[in-house]
Amino acid sequence: MPFFGEAIALATVLCWTFSVQFFAAASREVGAIPVNIIRIFVALLLFSTLLLYREGILVPAHFPLRSWLFLSLSGVIGFFIGDIFLFKALVELGPRLTMLIQSLAAPTAAVFGWAFLQENYNPLQWLGMAITLAGVSAVILERSKEISPARQLTVRRVSYRGVIWGFAAMLGQAGGLLLSKTGMRTEAGYLDAFSATQIRALAAFVCFVAFFTVTGKWQDVRLALTNRKAVVFTAIGATIGPFLGVSLSLLALHYLATGIACTFFSLVPICIIPFSIYLYREHVSVRALGGAVTAVFGVYLLMA
Repeated sequence: MPFFGEAIALATVLCWTFSVQFFAAASREVGAIPVNIIRIFVALLLFSTLLLYREGILVPAHFPLRSWLFLSLSGVIGFFIGDIFLFKALVELGPRLTMLIQSLAAPTAAVFGWAFLQENYNPLQWLGMAITLAGVSAVILERSKEISPARQLTVRRVSYRGVIWGFAAMLGQAGGLLLSKTGMRTEAGYLDAFSATQIRALAAFVCFVAFFTVTGKWQDVRLALTNRKAVVFTAIGATIGPFLGVSLSLLALHYLATGIACTFFSLVPICIIPFSIYLYREHVSVRALGGAVTAVFGVYLLMA
């Protein structure tokens, strides 16, 4: 079937684009941290159900201990610490700016791989990293301008706190990718990505349970669970994002080269722009649009 892989990749982008809208809406309702633990719990149920259907087991206990250690650490850094900052950034900056900062995770992970995994990159790929950083910087450093009230648009102001949270989330994602790649490598090849993601989610869930127990904030989760809108938004986001989005992304890799697939996936910050305009009535300048396109082009060069 012509362009089947491309269609799957675009479906992946749409899943991630929609899921971040649901997570942002839920976080505005009840706060970032309760949404995280609910999201991780729903994702765990879905991954466990899939593993039970495929292999008749609930957790991949057959994975090597080394893989469990690295994947668990990846879950702590990426799903626990990184996603706490991610959801805070979603509330502070909105989905458009937050996901644009997240696009820096690809070049950051590449730098980590070069520094710690002896991965090599050609000059064009290093140029791609610089272009991606320049595109994101152009948007973040843009000065807000007043918009005519008649246009009834909201100017999204970039706060230093939101940017710090966004970069902390991006570093968590990049570090999580590095640890995941290390944990999935074995002498026999790469381990199953679905089961690896389940281990990451399990480690993050244990951390959230410990965090809420130590801080005595289970009341926040109970209150969040009474907000039907937040629970529905979180469950939908978990289904179409971490579960369905990951599934489709892996399927896309069967039909497309990794670089082409990753370039498709990097389109999320651009796909979010129409939602920002029509759903949140947010003003998006020509500079912001150009910066997003520039960042995606940088990712394309990185994956070349």
